[in-house]
Amino acid sequence: MTIAVRHSTVDKPLHDWLHPVNAAWVTGPSTPLLDRLLPELLDCFRREGHLVQDAPGDQTEILLTTAPFLEPLNWRDSVIFTGRRRFKLKHTPTTFTFMQATPTQFQDALDRFEEILRPASPTPDNFAFPGLAASAYHTLYEQGKRGGPIMALLRVLQAQSKSIRIVLVVADDHPLEAYHFDLVGSYPRSNGSNPDAFYTDIARRMVTAVCTHEITRHEVSGEPILRAAWDRLTTPKAMQAVARQLGQRGFFTEMIRIAELVSVPAIADTVSSQYSEGCFATWDAELGALVATITGSARPVDKGNITEDDLAVIVGVRPDGQGARVRRVEGKANHSPSSEAVEMMSMDGRLPKINLGSEWGVGAQVPVVRSKLHGHRGIAAYDPRYAEYAPLDAPYYHYPVSCATEAQARGIMQAFSRAECLRNPDDPRQIAFTVLPGHGCMIVEKWVRGTMPFQTIWEAMDRGYVVVENRVPQGPMDYAPDSGQILTLRE
Repeated sequence: MTIAVRHSTVDKPLHDWLHPVNAAWVTGPSTPLLDRLLPELLDCFRREGHLVQDAPGDQTEILLTTAPFLEPLNWRDSVIFTGRRRFKLKHTPTTFTFMQATPTQFQDALDRFEEILRPASPTPDNFAFPGLAASAYHTLYEQGKRGGPIMALLRVLQAQSKSIRIVLVVADDHPLEAYHFDLVGSYPRSNGSNPDAFYTDIARRMVTAVCTHEITRHEVSGEPILRAAWDRLTTPKAMQAVARQLGQRGFFTEMIRIAELVSVPAIADTVSSQYSEGCFATWDAELGALVATITGSARPVDKGNITEDDLAVIVGVRPDGQGARVRRVEGKANHSPSSEAVEMMSMDGRLPKINLGSEWGVGAQVPVVRSKLHGHRGIAAYDPRYAEYAPLDAPYYHYPVSCATEAQARGIMQAFSRAECLRNPDDPRQIAFTVLPGHGCMIVEKWVRGTMPFQTIWEAMDRGYVVVENRVPQGPMDYAPDSGQILTLRE
């Protein structure tokens, strides 16, 4: 069942897979403005065809609550940690925590981070925020250096409120704007100048987040790969070498460990103890499978310095699409692959295959895409003679989706299925990429003789054919001519 949009002034393309959801409001530390705003927002939910419940129940998909700005909340008062038990629910709904900051408070916070992020190394005392661990300064500094002051601020607010999804409303007497924060550090903005459009935009962003689902229920398939056969492969060692190459170029940011930010109980169904950013995979022609990096939630993984135990073998996608099919390797740890396993595997389904010649050392039919690189980075510019930008479908730029979800895998697959350089293996462009607003980029390469996996990608970075930057676009984007042949990001 799709949503029937009613009399809204918001003219943005919607995903066609949205459906009505159930939402409930849980009272938390609030402000007079938020006490007025949330009932207005819930009325908007009703107008959009959703059900607003008087109290949370087993059909609830969205919990709305409130928390103070830049003040710590005890984990026992956190809905994300205690809501399921408090309301005797059989599942854990998605919690959205609303906060209010005045324009002055918001700007003062950004100015403070601008100041303390300026030095070449962090001063721990400058990052001493109430409720955070003493070690938090390192993570806040690294995150702020990557994403700017707002990235550091959102990590503080997440740690203090014990919540992942935050809607920060900037307002005095009336809302001016709202920022939407999530796990990967996105911060798209809803404009408050038109109240109807403001509430509708917030509601649709929340609904988009809960109308998709994670696809990380990977399953083991087939017999284990014998240790002797694994040791003969060149791909595992190549992946370790690639990790060092990407690490030298600073492509991956440091792993975030929750314990370094804030002290909370380990509750497995709410928050992983750590997560790493990005992943990469390449096709092994001898195995007929993808060799990919493992998930960072299984154990700490430095994607710039991996071991063979940080690799997984992906051989397909489950028939129900709920996860990838993986083969174990004899004598290896065999952790699950990164959350992007399904999208990295499924994108090949709509693209041609090619036959490798004897110069590759193995005669095999392989996907046209050899290697795939995902990171929480943006692409500032590219040279269209050597690379192709593969846009997502329009709704993804207005209503972004979360990582590890069916919606993201679908968007990635659809984008690359339209890339001309991939549809035509003889196209001279060897690289294609796309950018997920608020999340990061996916870069893929074709098979180039005389190269190791990912070499075409990192050489394109070195030569300026693909210009990677820290900043990730948060909404609609395109590329336009700048100087010479280069196309530059335009938001």
